[in-house]
Amino acid sequence: MEKSLVLVKPDAMERQLAGAIIGRLQAEGLKLIALKMLHMDKAMAERHYAVHKGKSFFEDTIAYITSTPIVAAAFKGEDAIAHIRKVMGATDPSKAAPGTIRKDYGLDIQRNSTHASDSPENGEIEIANFFTKKEIFG
Repeated sequence: MEKSLVLVKPDAMERQLAGAIIGRLQAEGLKLIALKMLHMDKAMAERHYAVHKGKSFFEDTIAYITSTPIVAAAFKGEDAIAHIRKVMGATDPSKAAPGTIRKDYGLDIQRNSTHASDSPENGEIEIANFFTKKEIFG
């Protein structure tokens, strides 16, 4: 069983879409094993997006993700990484398939409403950055 971190980003939070996004993932049979609302600080954001450090969009991404509270969730399921990424759709909402979360709710490539882990290894790392073992149920 794979685990993935899911973030409901500031643009979705501002439009009160957290429940809809979490609900869509649960409706897909994915098990919600951790959930919290938090205001990511700059240090945490820089750790989370460290792979993008030095890229032209890094500073804008940090400013965006720290602009409002977000929801962090962990899901578990068979092939959870691929399943979640399929339900979310392409990073760029204009290229996402109809009926996906990003097509339905995303505004642009940065304000695309959600983040999901891209591999089982990153899922474990990202979940550990947001949740203690005592906060994970499953």
